[in-house]
Amino acid sequence: MTRPLFAVVGDNTIDRYIGAEHESFVGGNAANVAAQLALAGENVRYYGAVANDEDGARIRAVLLDAGVDVRGLIQLPGTTAVTIVRVQRNGDRVFEHEDFGVTANYAPTAAQVREIAKADWVQIGMLADASALRAQLPATRIGQDCAVSSGFDGLTVAFGSVGDDDPAQFARTARAGGAELTVVTRGALGAIAIPTSGEPITIDAAPAVVVDTTGAGDSFIAGFIAACATGSDTAAALVNGARWASVTCGHRGGFPQTGTIHE
Repeated sequence: MTRPLFAVVGDNTIDRYIGAEHESFVGGNAANVAAQLALAGENVRYYGAVANDEDGARIRAVLLDAGVDVRGLIQLPGTTAVTIVRVQRNGDRVFEHEDFGVTANYAPTAAQVREIAKADWVQIGMLADASALRAQLPATRIGQDCAVSSGFDGLTVAFGSVGDDDPAQFARTARAGGAELTVVTRGALGAIAIPTSGEPITIDAAPAVVVDTTGAGDSFIAGFIAACATGSDTAAALVNGARWASVTCGHRGGFPQTGTIHE
């Protein structure tokens, strides 16, 4: 069976850990999703932007090493995005500062949009004008992390993360905006899928030995869409997403990577 083609569009960053740990990793919502899919053997192209600097070169090299097709990763004038993550003595991580760099202004070119439209599944991370991209993909299955990009029109799956809050309000808003399915991750409480019709589907979080939760939500998204794109039903996709997230919790960084730097 031919594997589906995924196009992942949006952000990347260098996650710099300070405080109790001093390491850095390639990360960012879209980059994490792309890398997780590629490491699982999926056919994935990544579309985003870095600057012509050391961090940008590192992001390109690490994604290539993971097996991601990075022909859609362009250079823009400025600096590559950096996220400062403060690690507490108890291991908790606090996102202290984000400099979105050139990712803040990235938008796919017309040529890139034509390529993206050929994908079996498009996944949008943080993107300045996600609505404009969705409007150009009327016949494509699209997922979006709605915690980092706005709008729901044209979405096959609207992903959200609402912690301990009731996900029903998010689902109502997403459905009113045009999303077909809402999937909400709730950390240790598991995840819930709420379709436009029918009953919600709830699963528990998969057991995990927690080392670092950075990128676990991105891994959930990757696992979910990998299952959906190959014909799994929503319940099975939720389980797959939870399993991928639990694996990510067991290592530092959003995906296994070479080139980790101790700073």
